[in-house]
Amino acid sequence: MRLFILGLGYSVRHFVHRFGGSFSHVAGTVRDPAKRDDLAGLEVHGFSGSPSRETAERVRNADVLLVSIPPGPAGDPAIAAFGDVLAAGRRKIVYLSTIGVYGDHCGGWVDETTPPQSTLDRARMRVAAEQAWMDIAHGDAAILRLAGIYGPGRNALATLRAGTARRIVKPGQIFNRIHVDDIASAIMAAIPHQGGGTWNVCDDEPTPPQDVIAYAAQLMGVAPPPEEDFATAEMSAMARSFYASSARVSNAKLKHELGIALVHPTYRHGLDALWRAGEGQ
Repeated sequence: MRLFILGLGYSVRHFVHRFGGSFSHVAGTVRDPAKRDDLAGLEVHGFSGSPSRETAERVRNADVLLVSIPPGPAGDPAIAAFGDVLAAGRRKIVYLSTIGVYGDHCGGWVDETTPPQSTLDRARMRVAAEQAWMDIAHGDAAILRLAGIYGPGRNALATLRAGTARRIVKPGQIFNRIHVDDIASAIMAAIPHQGGGTWNVCDDEPTPPQDVIAYAAQLMGVAPPPEEDFATAEMSAMARSFYASSARVSNAKLKHELGIALVHPTYRHGLDALWRAGEGQ
């Protein structure tokens, strides 16, 4: 089974590290292969909008296409580049989207039956991209809506050690998160699943963001950074936009239909494992 990846980002590289041996051939794209020495040993193709003939052939011959490239104002760049190739033949498509499509629910629960209602342009573009991939896959696309991603090198322990962690408090604010180990398992489970569908990939415990920082500080035996009021905190427009939505996202369908048993069912499990592995020390 040949796997081709459009966008070798953080979570996808972790997936390849864990499950790459399950495929007869693995290759993928980055914007500039010359700048990615961390991908040594993997067949890498440059892609920034105009594909080479070789890249198009890899897409054409893939049995599984894993897509993590975000859409832009003009639509999904991968569909624009490879539309003719994708329209010919059949292959399993796994598209990595975001739970950000649900928008603000004032901390209430949402699931895959909840209509997307985000007012953010980037989330609306995601919804359009999800549908475009489902259409081009003739309904056989697995749409995985990922929560906030953390794992080795990208976690509250690491930010505390670097001195960049902040405890920004907005009353009622809830975030959802998922460890890259569990993202990898979800991707692997979605590939053989018959037919398409949409699944939320998040852990069991939506939590205020400041609680995660406080727990990481407890593990490290250090004082957490002081609380900052969201209303007056200095933040970039992008960072502030993430606080515009508050919802508790259900993962029940992921467990029931794809049979996922989370390795890290809460942020505490995930941070405990990262601390044991030496993160933040």
